[in-house]
Amino acid sequence: QVQLVESGGGLVQAGGSLRLSCVASGSILSINTMGWHRQAPGKQRESVATITSSGRTNYADSVKGRFTISRDNAKNTVYLQMNSLKPEDTAVYYCNADVRQFDWRRNDYWGQGTQVTVSS
Repeated sequence: QVQLVESGGGLVQAGGSLRLSCVASGSILSINTMGWHRQAPGKQRESVATITSSGRTNYADSVKGRFTISRDNAKNTVYLQMNSLKPEDTAVYYCNADVRQFDWRRNDYWGQGTQVTVSS
C-alpha cells in the first residue's frame, strides 16, 4: 500500500503565494508521473500540473506562468509552487502518483486533499 501525505494548503489573499508538498511512502519501487489536481464546488476535478520521472511537465492553461511543479525523486516528493493566486484558484487540491509497487503492481494513488482558499 502507498500513502500520499500533503501539506501547505491554507488561506491566502489574492496575489499571494502558497507552496504545496506531497510525500509518497509505502510499497514503492518507482513512481512514474506525479501531479496535482483540484476540485472546486460544482466543478469537475481537473488536472493542474503533472511531472514525469524524467522531469517533463504539463500545466493547465489557467495556471501557466503562475504555478510550478517540481519533484525530488530521492524523497518521493512532489511540490507545487503557486504564485499570483486568484480567487478562482480556490479548491481542494489533491496529490496523485502513478506507483510501481514492490509486488510489481502499478496503481494510481491519491492524497487526502488540502484546501486552498484565495480571498479577494
